[in-house]
Amino acid sequence: MKIAIFPPNSLILADLVERKGHEPLVIMKEIQKKVTDPEIDSPPLNITEKEPIKGLKYAAIEVPSGVRGRMAIFGPLIDESNAAIIMEEAPFGFGCIGCARANELSMYFLRKKGIPTLELKYPTSREETIEVVNQINTFLDELEEKNG
Repeated sequence: MKIAIFPPNSLILADLVERKGHEPLVIMKEIQKKVTDPEIDSPPLNITEKEPIKGLKYAAIEVPSGVRGRMAIFGPLIDESNAAIIMEEAPFGFGCIGCARANELSMYFLRKKGIPTLELKYPTSREETIEVVNQINTFLDELEEKNG
């Protein structure tokens, strides 16, 4: 299954999803396509005029172009997801797309989609961390059983 993770650049969540045999939908793969594309003139800017236009599907014209640009990348990942894992209250270093409004919009679209979603609070102790990992593994195992 294709699992959207939030934050969408969390290597920790991506690794947990991959270890269970699912495909994590992460922005790193999308950015790699853009950075290695010979049409892009100025990495690391790696954005063309097409991204904010594509982002109009997910955010109104009045929304800042940075939000639309981020949604142009993460929105299609949300569209193709079969399930989602959302980590709330994660520190900046855990994975952040760098824009509070894009974060809110992404979580809104994930919740609105009606797919199986696991929402967790970022753990702050060893015991909580073990519990979070167990919850993620159980969620992913149950997805596999339902779609087995």
